[in-house]
Amino acid sequence: MRVLSLLQRHLSTLAIAGVALLLVAWIASGVVGREPPEVEARPDPPLPTVAARVSEAEPVERLVTLQGEVLPQQQVMVRAETEGRVVETPASLGEFLDADTVLARIGMDDRQARLRRAEAAVSGRESDFRAADELAGEGFQAQLQVESARAELEAARAELESIRLDIERTRVKAPIAGVLNDRAAEVGDYVSIGTAVAEIVENDPLKAVVRVPQHRIRDIHRGQAARVEFGNDLAREGTIRHVSARADTGTRTFRVEIEVPNPGREMPSGISVQVRIPVEDVMAHRISPALTTLDPDGRLGIMILEEEDRVAFHPIEPMRADPEGLWITGLPETVRIVTVGQGFVQEGERVRVLPEAAGPEQ
Repeated sequence: MRVLSLLQRHLSTLAIAGVALLLVAWIASGVVGREPPEVEARPDPPLPTVAARVSEAEPVERLVTLQGEVLPQQQVMVRAETEGRVVETPASLGEFLDADTVLARIGMDDRQARLRRAEAAVSGRESDFRAADELAGEGFQAQLQVESARAELEAARAELESIRLDIERTRVKAPIAGVLNDRAAEVGDYVSIGTAVAEIVENDPLKAVVRVPQHRIRDIHRGQAARVEFGNDLAREGTIRHVSARADTGTRTFRVEIEVPNPGREMPSGISVQVRIPVEDVMAHRISPALTTLDPDGRLGIMILEEEDRVAFHPIEPMRADPEGLWITGLPETVRIVTVGQGFVQEGERVRVLPEAAGPEQ
């Protein structure tokens, strides 16, 4: 009995093992007999689209731009050289006057009487001198008396010259040619020596004065051309006539004067101007200011395209602006500039490029 029980248990184990082997063989036959399923390939994401244009550098003048003012070539306050009451002002305000034009007349008062007295004194002293000289020549008078008579004659002549000069000074004249800009003394006013009578201004040429920072003074030289802009699209070409040899101790700037022809005197003095001084020619590109951007380090630049249409940030240096755009330096002479979509791409990113006409500059 025990032998029979062991035999039955062994047969049961073999049967189970056989069934397991048959199951494994069936599964294996199904897997091996079929090809593995194909994995569907995912398409590459579309490239960002930008518009770009090819820019060629052009020679452009680098300018030093400064704010200043224009002053008259000469500005003279004419003052009285004698005293008295103003009796006439023949020149009109705003009138251009030649040098020596009478601006005002001062009353003569007793000057004519003093003149006659001085003339009589000279005549008398001349007679005395001649008589003394004759007597000395004949031995009747000492030479010392002759010299005394000569001295009295010279004193009388000096007094006569003084009164004549005083009479001449009653006519207050313009010392230079220019415009009568102001009348400080009117008819009836009493003036003394040094009293202001009138102001003469000569505005041809004008003198534009600017202050040049110390780091730019090496670029500025006497004889250089300069463009002086008065506003309202009115500008004149001038020439640098003076560059200060010493900086202002307070501002560390140098005074520079530009001579500006003003033959018709239609431009006034005393107004603010902008002065542009060309210092060198450089190769530059003109772009829209809207194309500029900042990188993470705060540098100003634009997006350009390099090989394989990859975007790159390129630092720039603004040089000057005009109504048509911004002139910049720092780029290669020929470069592709991203003009649309530059705000949606990253440096190093590859893009699909459309011509600039595909959209407006952003």
